[in-house]
Amino acid sequence: MAMRQTPLTCSGHTRPVVDLAFSGITPYGYFLISACKDGKPMLRQGDTGDWIGTFLGHKGAVWGATLNKEATKAATAAADFTAKVWDAVTGDEVLTLAHKHIVKSVNFTQDSNFLLTGGNDKVLRIYDLIKPEADPQEIAGHTSAIKKALWCNNDQQILSAADDKTIRLWDKNTQEAVHTLSFDASVTSMEYIPDGEILVITYGRTIAFYNAHSLDLIKTVDAPASIHSASLHPEKDFFVAGGDDFKLYKYDYTTKEEMESYKGHFGPIHTVRFSPDGELYASGSEDGTLRLWQTAVGKTYGLWKCVLPEELSSENSEVLYCPPAEIKA
Repeated sequence: MAMRQTPLTCSGHTRPVVDLAFSGITPYGYFLISACKDGKPMLRQGDTGDWIGTFLGHKGAVWGATLNKEATKAATAAADFTAKVWDAVTGDEVLTLAHKHIVKSVNFTQDSNFLLTGGNDKVLRIYDLIKPEADPQEIAGHTSAIKKALWCNNDQQILSAADDKTIRLWDKNTQEAVHTLSFDASVTSMEYIPDGEILVITYGRTIAFYNAHSLDLIKTVDAPASIHSASLHPEKDFFVAGGDDFKLYKYDYTTKEEMESYKGHFGPIHTVRFSPDGELYASGSEDGTLRLWQTAVGKTYGLWKCVLPEELSSENSEVLYCPPAEIKA
């Protein structure tokens, strides 16, 4: 019996959800942070979507959010010209980092000691969180607003995507651009996969995969609609993408064939990310919700339950799928 994909809907935000990030797997499971234009980033249990807390302090839309691998620190980027670092356990604000314009992206190094930011002032900044009073290291070169900035290659290099229709790979120490990719449209999202050094980017209707060291093209896939975000499964079997037509698409990474597509959101999808264990992926939308989707539909995981009715004999039993309920903040 074919099973229908039933997402878990996480409500609580009042404006579009524009960025999502998972922590690594910790002794307490893994966690999910959402950035929203309502200015109130939220922390949730990653496998169930259960609301844990809201980080209060920004005075404008939050465009970017991230967690460190241990889920002990969070960072957010906002339209109030600040990036903030938070204690993800207590919810307390640890640092406010003033910028000259809207901040769009935040990213921790693997040891959580440095924070990379990027935004509308076209400058990459590296903050030493051990010495927060010190001036940040600044890297300039983009000619338009920076949308995403990520550490890569063991935190020795930086990838940045900007509205100048380029992606640049920077050397952290020399502050020089090592490689530059140019496109005929603005890049809408960028994901870095350390295992295999793969860069996943979207622009227009294209989902493209590059080698993160050389920026050599691996492959491209064209979708039926404009795509805002894509994410590669940890085992690299397939990837998911979402965009303007409210749909999520799942593709075979090797063959590039579309495996399935389905609707759940009531607005364009701005961001999609796989969980660290690959069992689910999260999507954030213009409709103000984030949704969790099962990688293997029908599997018992999180709040999804696959049950075998006791009243049916084993010879003619039928597996019933119990979808999860909506989770509210």
